[in-house]
This record gives sequence, C-alpha cells and structure tokens, in this order.
Amino acid sequence: MPNYFTTVGLEVHAELRTKTKMFCSCKNDPDEKRPNVNICPVCMAHPGTLPVINKEAVKHVLKIGIAVSGELADFTEFDRKNYFYPDIPKGYQISQYKFPLIQKGSLKGVAITRVHLEEDTARSQHTSTSLSTGTSTTLSTGTSTTLSIDEKGNYTLIDFNRAGVPLMELVTEPVIHTAEEAGAFARELQLLLRTLGAGEANMEKGEMRVEANISVSSDEKKFDLNATGVGRTDLQSKSVLGTKVEVKNLNSFRSVESAIRYETKRQSEMLKRGEKVVQETRGWDENKGQTFSQRLKEESHDYRYFPDPDLPKLFLSKIPEFAPEVLRGELPELPWQRRDRYLALGMKPQEAELFVADLPLAAFFENVIAHGNNSPEFTRTTVNYLISDTLGLLAKEGKSVGNLACSPEAFGELIEMVLTRAVSSRGAKDILAVMIREGGAPADISEKAGLGQKTDETELRQVVKKVMEQNKSVVNDYQNGKEAALKFLVGAGMKESRGSADPNMLEKLFRELSMKHGV
Repeated sequence: MPNYFTTVGLEVHAELRTKTKMFCSCKNDPDEKRPNVNICPVCMAHPGTLPVINKEAVKHVLKIGIAVSGELADFTEFDRKNYFYPDIPKGYQISQYKFPLIQKGSLKGVAITRVHLEEDTARSQHTSTSLSTGTSTTLSTGTSTTLSIDEKGNYTLIDFNRAGVPLMELVTEPVIHTAEEAGAFARELQLLLRTLGAGEANMEKGEMRVEANISVSSDEKKFDLNATGVGRTDLQSKSVLGTKVEVKNLNSFRSVESAIRYETKRQSEMLKRGEKVVQETRGWDENKGQTFSQRLKEESHDYRYFPDPDLPKLFLSKIPEFAPEVLRGELPELPWQRRDRYLALGMKPQEAELFVADLPLAAFFENVIAHGNNSPEFTRTTVNYLISDTLGLLAKEGKSVGNLACSPEAFGELIEMVLTRAVSSRGAKDILAVMIREGGAPADISEKAGLGQKTDETELRQVVKKVMEQNKSVVNDYQNGKEAALKFLVGAGMKESRGSADPNMLEKLFRELSMKHGV
C-alpha cells in the first residue's frame, strides 16, 4: 500500500499601502465605505486614458525583495493579462509576466519563485433581490452597477474603489508539505509587510489573499526537481509532484490550513480508489469546511500576455533610490531579527512571538526599556507587567496599546518603584489600573491612594499579630512544619495592609513571631 505525499505552493496577493492607486492619482483607501468614489477615467478604463507607474509601490516590492534575500531585477516591464470579467473594466489586468521585479529568495525556510507587481480588481458583491425579470439583464444604479439579474432575482454589484490598487503577488516554490508550514509562512509574510510599512495585510478586509496549489502523490517515485525544470536542487522536496489543484477564496490563516488538510484527504482518497485527480480551480466553503469545483485551471497562454505598450520599460539600476544598498539602508529591524533579539533579552519564545506580532506593543516596550536602567531585572519585570497585567486591563477597558493613556516613561517609573520596593506587587497593579484609565505619574497615584509600600517594622508587627490572632489554626499548621501555611499568612497580611506592606518584611515577622511561645 503506497503512502501519499503532499506538496504545496502558495500564491499570495497583498494590497500595498500607498497614497494613490497603481496607475492613476485616485486615493488608495481600503477603509472607504462609499462605493465608487475613488475612481477616475484611468482606473475605469475610459478610451484615450494613459496609466502612470506608482514609484512608491515599486519601492515597496523592491524592499520586500531585499528583506527575503531575493534577486532584484535590472530590467522589468508590465504586461497585459487578458481576460474578461466584470471586475476588470479594461478587459485585461496590468501585471508582470516574464520580467518580475524580484526572483528567488526565501522566507521562513520556504523558497520563493518570484514577487511581482500588478493592479487589483474591483470588488464584487453577490446578492439577490425580489426583482424578477425573467431574463438576464444589466441595470445602472448610479453609484454601483447591477449586473446579470437572472430569473431568480440574483445580481452582482461592482465597487470600483479597489480597481487599480497596487497589488503585490508573491509565488513560492512547491516546497511546502504541511498545512502548518503554509500557515507559518503566510503569518511571517504578513508580519514582514507590516514591519516594512508596505501594507496592513488584514485578511479579514481582503487586503491579503492566499491561494494554495496542492498536489498529492505516491512517495514511491523519486526524482530531482532540478532535472525537470520544476525547481532547484536546494529545494526541500524530492518527491514526484501530483496533479495540481488550486484553491482560492482563502481569507484567513485558519482557512489556508484547513483547505490544505481537506485537499490532502480528498486527493489521497481519490488516488486510493484509483481515480484521477483533475487539474482545476476550487473554492473554499468556510461553513462546510470543504472545497468545491469552480472551473478548469487556466494556463499562462490562456491569458495571452504581452508587454503593455502604454507603460515604459524600467531599468532599475538607472534609478538611484532603487539601488540595493540604498534600499537595504532604509530597512527597519525585520521580524526574525527582532525575534532573535527578544530571545537574547531573556524572553520566552511565546513572549517574543507576541511582541513581534503586535507592533504597537513592541514599540511601547522598546520605549519603556529605553528609559529604564538597562538591567535584565528591569526588562523581565517590564515584560511581566505588560503581558500579565496591562493587556488584560486594556481588554477590560476596551482599549489597545495604541491609545493607552499611560506613557512609556510613566510605565518605566512604575517598574522602578516595584524593583526598589517602593510599592508592592499588589499596589503596583492598582496603580497601573489608574494609569491605564487616566494616565498620570505612578508616584502621585501611589501617594494619593496610600499605596506606598510600608517597611516600618513596628507598624507591620501590629498587622502580623492581628492576622495571627485571627488565624490560630493556620499558625499551628506552620509551627507543625506546613510551609504552605506561611504563604497564607503573608497573603492575609497583604490583604490587611491593603497591599501596602512589604511581603518580605511580613514573611520575616511571621517566622519570628510564630516561633515565640504563647502564640
């Protein structure tokens, strides 16, 4: 009985953050709710209009190429990808075919084939109405266009705000073998885009879309990918590829992973039954958790690519700001570099991942430790209070780190108060809650609320005696060797002092007084 081997290649589309669209001066605003307001004769393909290349979009893609150690093109051009669909007003999409901006590179251990630039399509909204015409027709609705109203009243609205938005497409080699690997790659790419400021890549908004090319084959046959022209000898996979099925409409990382698992199972079961897997494009039904057939897979020649005659050829080496050394100098700290640095600071892997993924949280943390005493203890305590306390308090307040009332300097002052024992851990949590709601200086909040840590032995001795008198059985347990009883007594002492007592001093006094006779 043969085993079955899954091979996956990903195609990722991500909208880029620019002020204007890819080939015109219309506003690039992914948050615009009104349909068809960010449009012009160029992105609506009116006769006689000419496109102009958005330099910032090109720069974004080149920086991505530098970050993934890819090969930057010297010569590049834009092509027309011809196909008809209502969301393409020109009847073709401006993309890149033979001469992409970036070739090769790798991310998260996955080899990259190419990264190129194109324009996005309009947004389609499929719905239905009680209107029944008996035949298919087309109506104008003013701000949107109603298309193909059929006898059942189904129709589609087209919003052209997204048409022409700069869109990066990244294609990987077929070297991914598990759903988890695919998900990890997509998450790391999203982090990279956000870190570079190239785009937000919010999948729930459609700003990043993933398509998975999945094939399943028997692992009995082996061959060298390089010899077939499919890939290079340094690729991870050496197993013969099966029939490729492309799955579209993957709008979350969970959907990417679920679709790959489903297709692996579906294709494996077909092969076991002796059936042939058909090369096709399939959609993903999130509710049913399964793929469904859409159409036979197109080949590149079906699109009749040819160079766009309205756009100039680009020789990137002649553009000084596109020089690799210039682009490299403009790169921020990359996600994997930040992750390694955080681990070196003593963060646990899960903590480092949280800070790498949450850029506002990471920026706040960086500002706090920049104003701190640069000690490992200060860094460790800052991490603990941010993760264990601050995030929970923010969630209760319905706030995020980005609109936190507390300044990084004030947060650092609170950490210093904890480390110098000017305030107890309990008191620090109470002070932090006020800082998150209202801001302010921690020392002032502490003084006003009487939360300063008490270390006066005479005063604390009275607290200890009162607690011991109220908990005689616990004192007896401690005297009989139960160390856990001491922790209870210290906790009771902290409660009695409303969190203001020095817990170390309390412990010392409980040990001392418990050993005296007559207690």
